[in-house]
Amino acid sequence: MGPVENNVRSPDGKHNSAFQNHMIAMSGEFVGTFLFLFFAFCTHTMAVQQAPDTGPNGANSSTTVIYISLGYGFSLLVTAWTMFRVSGGLYNPAVTFGMVLAGQLPWFRALLLLPAQIIGAMCAAAVVSAILPGPIAVVNTTLAPTMSVARGVFLEMFLTIELVYTVLMLAAEKHKGTFIAPIGIGLSLFVAEMAGVYYTGASLNPARSFGPCVAARSFPHYHWIYWIGPLLGAAVAAGYFRFAKYFNYEEANPGQDSAAGDFDNDK
Repeated sequence: MGPVENNVRSPDGKHNSAFQNHMIAMSGEFVGTFLFLFFAFCTHTMAVQQAPDTGPNGANSSTTVIYISLGYGFSLLVTAWTMFRVSGGLYNPAVTFGMVLAGQLPWFRALLLLPAQIIGAMCAAAVVSAILPGPIAVVNTTLAPTMSVARGVFLEMFLTIELVYTVLMLAAEKHKGTFIAPIGIGLSLFVAEMAGVYYTGASLNPARSFGPCVAARSFPHYHWIYWIGPLLGAAVAAGYFRFAKYFNYEEANPGQDSAAGDFDNDK
């Protein structure tokens, strides 16, 4: 999840062209987004259908919310870990937007990944709808009766800040722990889902909200908040990332990425 390099030598000694790299990355984003949301939607559907209890006004109970959150968080963890070498494992237009604003992804590559993510989400929702009994609309992101549209926008914004900043600091920013960044990224989505599923559906991802709406042929009149909120959150996260980088955050708290021996040698 860092700056894209073209014409990188493969293990067999051959060079991929820039076009080949873009196509491979697009395929990775489509496959990764499909797998991430397929398993998440399946888990979400099962959790709702098998819930032993409900909250007030027939809403999901806190137990069901935790199960749904686990499904999305761990599905992202696994698929990001398996696919990040292919495409970066973004699966989310908001994350892609944040990466561009943070200077970690070229605009041209981002414009190619966006349709792959959206189509992957649509296909995941369609396949789940075809395979599992019951309406796919149960996985739609909707506002709780007590939530206004304005509150929904800002909650989605803050939830997305958590996810995008985690991606930027653990994956885009290279360090000794980057190889286990998918764990932190999956856990960040899990935390955000727990905080937001009941209130907004905790989208954090325009493609995640768009796909089920297409499959269910039903869009809430406030569907736009699941685009504006996450994109605003991505912009805020990218802004602070650039701020921290500009002022050399590494010097504010040195030695945090050093092994004991490295730290001793720096004294």
